Amino acid sequence: MGAAGRDFHNFNVCFRDDPNYLIRAFTAAQIPYTAGRTYPASLAGELYPDGIPIIDESELASLLAGEQIDEVVFAYSDVSHESLMHKGSAVLASGSDFRLIGPGASMLPSRRPVISVCAVRTGCGKSGLSRLVCRIIRGAGLRPVVVRHPMPYGDLAAQAVQRFGTLEDLARAFCTIEEREEYEPHLAAGVPVFAGVDYARVLLAAEDEGEVIVWDGGNNDFPFFRSDLQFTLLDPTRVGDSSVFFPGEVNLLRADVLVINKCNLVSQQTIRQLREVLQESYGRAQVLTTDSVLTVDDPGALRGKRVLVVEDGPSVTHGGLPGGAGLAAARSLGALVVDPRPFAAGSIAKAYRDFPHLGPVLPALGYSAGQLADLAATVARVPCDLMLTATPIDLASLIGTAKRVLRVSYEVSAEQDIAPLVLGALRRMGLPVPA
Repeated sequence: MGAAGRDFHNFNVCFRDDPNYLIRAFTAAQIPYTAGRTYPASLAGELYPDGIPIIDESELASLLAGEQIDEVVFAYSDVSHESLMHKGSAVLASGSDFRLIGPGASMLPSRRPVISVCAVRTGCGKSGLSRLVCRIIRGAGLRPVVVRHPMPYGDLAAQAVQRFGTLEDLARAFCTIEEREEYEPHLAAGVPVFAGVDYARVLLAAEDEGEVIVWDGGNNDFPFFRSDLQFTLLDPTRVGDSSVFFPGEVNLLRADVLVINKCNLVSQQTIRQLREVLQESYGRAQVLTTDSVLTVDDPGALRGKRVLVVEDGPSVTHGGLPGGAGLAAARSLGALVVDPRPFAAGSIAKAYRDFPHLGPVLPALGYSAGQLADLAATVARVPCDLMLTATPIDLASLIGTAKRVLRVSYEVSAEQDIAPLVLGALRRMGLPVPA
């Protein structure tokens, strides 16, 4: 049971060449346009000359009823504990075993130091911290490379191992909006990004180029590689989510450093209470606090204007946020936020139905050419004076809008606290880091 990421990795590492298992199917959730495809024979290995079908998760009950299935392996992230066990109970009721594969069986060892950036939920600010870690490594005279949690939404065989060094590489690979959001800021900073489907091969390619591997996690999943230093981010605007989502709590328990981000968005009392809980229940890890610092292109232009807010897609869909950095910036700067929901087209309208918690924001969804067209149509319909986009890509050029676009960016503060931890870990791993 997967979402085109952890499921493929677990298969590759734990099942692909094992004749004691016969994998009947992958199921697909969370990500549109994944079901109905085939995990290709070139990746599935000699035991699967026809590949492996990928079906929608809604078809799982029929599969369990019609096939002799001994075991169902759950392998995706950002699922509440309650939802996870409802899925597990349905599987157990059918007579099959329900299994979770942990870090010991699925993490790959690296010959390079690995620093991982993870979170308890989607949308905690991993990308900003990953960028900060890379700046610290480069400042020490070392070459970082980023390995990103997989987002293989196109030709899986062609995407087995991907390296991105330029924006042209993204265009050649037909990257989705979600991929571009994660890759472009690293490329702008001169840090190459590796991703793909077969992470044993991805790791080998990354090790050949970089002196330090930075694992830039996806959702709230734990890393695919054994880490020498793991950061886990928490969002104090969602305090109750910290220990009730899978596998975010795994990251909470495995972290070397817990980072409470977005502290500038909540009260000091909230921070104190969260810190006390972490130190009492998760005392193994060091606890740091950071701000998520927002920067708007032309903040004065927002006051009194009708503004369409566009947010990073995953954070506000399966991440559960009603709005993100864009909505926070718009409201703080006196904008009149226009609700895009009545103007949504096609697959964007479906996203609002699938994620009813969404507030008056437009998720930047573009998993296919058709969905990108729906996004452009939605933008065109919304009566507004300008757009405020909290996605780190040039969205206007992708959708061809004539509307004025302002961008809001966000960075993680507290380099003075993060740098000693990163540099100290690299020294312990034997790298020539200046004191």
